[in-house]
Amino acid sequence: MPVRAMWKGVIHFDAIRVPVKLYGAIEDRNVHFRLLHRQDLEPVHQHLVNPETDEVVPNEETRRAYITESGDRVLLNPAELKSLEPEPSRDIEIIGFLPPHRIDHRWYDRPYYLGPDEDGAEFFALADALEAMQVEGLARWVMRNKSYVGALQLYQGYPMLMSLHHSEEVIAVETLAPPTGPPLDQRELGMARQLIEMLEAEFQPQEYHDEFRERVLEMLAAKERGKPLRQPVPQPGDQGMDIGQALEVSLQQVRKSA
Repeated sequence: MPVRAMWKGVIHFDAIRVPVKLYGAIEDRNVHFRLLHRQDLEPVHQHLVNPETDEVVPNEETRRAYITESGDRVLLNPAELKSLEPEPSRDIEIIGFLPPHRIDHRWYDRPYYLGPDEDGAEFFALADALEAMQVEGLARWVMRNKSYVGALQLYQGYPMLMSLHHSEEVIAVETLAPPTGPPLDQRELGMARQLIEMLEAEFQPQEYHDEFRERVLEMLAAKERGKPLRQPVPQPGDQGMDIGQALEVSLQQVRKSA
């Protein structure tokens, strides 16, 4: 089934304008459940309830408010919030270009694939220019009443937009206490280096799955067929080992598996 575009925009910088379509690069694959009434197994619905009277409150009788730290309630109406939304636009403005990998991964939020809209000549020219110049663009745009900042990148020759977190969302590493503890001695450091070298590997994303989701789907299929469920056996953990002993055990296990 072909992926459908979720939004259309125009990348622009100076006199260059490139019409594009945005496609979601990730999708929600979580298992979703319904709440049922225990007696007749019919789906139940959620309602807004006044905690003082236990009466159901219709949505049209609700008001939106912000509760301050002191407990005050600041009332808002939809028109006030609507007036604060950014102006609708299809422009994806390129603020500037950066060397690749200049933005560290803490800032990355959500990836989007880009595809050509209308005539694709400008789109493929943009991809060729990003490849030849080895740069990524810093972009900003408005999509569905929300402002975004992002990085225009190439992935295996395909242009992508990677939305970024805003500065107030990213916690500075300086706020964390630095790791402390006794340093490794030369023997422990040698074993650690040896273990790291033995565990060198390529990243193969197809090998990593949501194991909890797979177990849930397996359980649902077994229950649907009326088969007994297999209970996982908990694995005992190693207790009371120091770092040197733990490194020795790890090296032995890696040698056995090799």
